[in-house]
Amino acid sequence: MRLSCLAFSAMAVLVAASSSAANAAVTRDQFPPRTTGDLIALCSAAQDDPLMTASVNFCQGFAEGVVELALGYEAVVRQGQQPFCLPMPRPSHNEALAKFVAWANAEPKRLDSPPVIGLVRFLINQYPCPRSTTKRGTAN
Repeated sequence: MRLSCLAFSAMAVLVAASSSAANAAVTRDQFPPRTTGDLIALCSAAQDDPLMTASVNFCQGFAEGVVELALGYEAVVRQGQQPFCLPMPRPSHNEALAKFVAWANAEPKRLDSPPVIGLVRFLINQYPCPRSTTKRGTAN
């Protein structure tokens, strides 16, 4: 489970490092993020943003925590039925975060949802499990 989290959450570092200076500056009010839009702002902070390091570190930890929590909760409550299945090989960090940002921005109402909900909805939408999934983190 930990590897699936790291595969997804570490993408924030790479995308933030390649972000353009055109991004709006991150504000302290976005910590902790209240919306998916706030989370996207933190995950894609520009390199020259004074809060870039804090933003990227928060984004990475937040994403890892959400994945761990979602998979752990489902394992206990639904007895192994997981909400999403990360593929093997794992998507690149840049690819996964770019897909999350594009998915969230495709419907502006998604940006207003709580960040945990937005991220989990993206994972469920992007990485659905086949009906025959029996083990966490793998697809049969």
